Amino acid sequence: MQERNVLYIGGEWVAAAGTATIEVENPATEQVQARIPEGSAEDVDRAVRAAREAFPAWSATTRAERQELLRKLQEGLAKRAEEIGETIARDVGTPLRIATRIQAALPQTDVQTYVDLLGEDAPEEKVGNSLIVREAAGVVAAITPWNYPLHQITAKVAPALAAGCTVVVKPSEVAPLSAYQLFDAIHEAGFPAGVVNLVTGFGPVVGEALATHPEVDVVSFTGSVRAGTRVAEVAARTVKRVTLELGGKSANVILDDADLATAVKVGVSNAFLNAGQTCTAWTRMLVPREKHEEAAALAKKFAEGFTAGDPLDAKTKLGPLVSAAQRERVREFITKGVAEGATLVTGGAEAPEGLDTGYFVRPTVFADVDPDSTIAQEEIFGPVLSIIPFDDEEDALRIANNSKYGLHGAVWSGDQDRALAFARRVRTGQIDVNGGAYNPLAPFGGYKASGVGREMGRPALDEFTEIKSIQL
Repeated sequence: MQERNVLYIGGEWVAAAGTATIEVENPATEQVQARIPEGSAEDVDRAVRAAREAFPAWSATTRAERQELLRKLQEGLAKRAEEIGETIARDVGTPLRIATRIQAALPQTDVQTYVDLLGEDAPEEKVGNSLIVREAAGVVAAITPWNYPLHQITAKVAPALAAGCTVVVKPSEVAPLSAYQLFDAIHEAGFPAGVVNLVTGFGPVVGEALATHPEVDVVSFTGSVRAGTRVAEVAARTVKRVTLELGGKSANVILDDADLATAVKVGVSNAFLNAGQTCTAWTRMLVPREKHEEAAALAKKFAEGFTAGDPLDAKTKLGPLVSAAQRERVREFITKGVAEGATLVTGGAEAPEGLDTGYFVRPTVFADVDPDSTIAQEEIFGPVLSIIPFDDEEDALRIANNSKYGLHGAVWSGDQDRALAFARRVRTGQIDVNGGAYNPLAPFGGYKASGVGREMGRPALDEFTEIKSIQL
């Protein structure tokens, strides 16, 4: 049992204003593993005021000074990598190998990106007799989810700090423990008091207090469309900038000349990463109608190789879902898929054999899925894959774009140029061609209901700066 019974405000670990706490469960055991403070609007106000007080001095620091502190933070995360991986395995249910390789490693890359960018020349531009400069936007509220709990924080905090902003972080109350490890590293690195602050609590209280606070200049939110819409709505009352990274229903398009076995294998693995609790998951697999049966057989074979079990066991490839509520939500979608006439190839709503404890769901594949059906349109956020047949390339494009989301996707073809041409026509913020590797330096974000703005790389700095024109 961990007792992380403090917040981080003004450079110190301090008690919350109230005494209420939130219990944090281990999703594999269903046991309470920690308690954290249930923060309040009063705590938010203290944190925002600390960030506002720190902003003038922090925004006036040199790029080299900010670079050095971020370098120390990156080193602190690297030193804690093993501990962070195990924490996230227990907090989220991510299998330990993946938690260490992705969940603990990616935040280090997030920070290093801005260490490197701060070493480059500051972008300034002359337009006629005007000098165009970028300045720090102010106080940032970073509101983050539970599925990649540390990466989602560092993807916001690192560029905000690099731009010269101060920050208040509200992590998900479902999986908050790696945030405390981050702030241990922040404190150790020696960031000035008030530059980075942590307030834990529930979204309707802490999140809304941040989004509506008059001293917050930017809200950077990652989560559901419903919650993101609410954040944008309440933030508009004080006319502040809002960036949103929301859901996805990404299409994995396998054209008729692709290596079907490879594309299906990679597609299943992508769809089931982190038990399917990934906003970029390729949850719609589009295959030529004449290859549909073969693709379904391959998907069944690969899906049944995802062994569910204890995230700390090296043999486990599929951990639990993060909570009982999430498990029930996913099970309802599986039941709905069957009811709407899709073919259940493997899996189902029942608990995996021998796993009655823990929030586990069977790796599930549907075939013959109607592209307009519930499981083809709604983000399930669990290990559920829908295989959808198409007639020709134009039909595949129509189905791929038949979504309110536009976050990620993939296309496979034996002809790289053909695949690239197809990728250009898919309405999505990122798309992989023939298994192109994930690039953490590239801008990340979505079209349509998948969000507004971009994270990662140089474009993320733009979200935390204001543009000033100086006439000379």
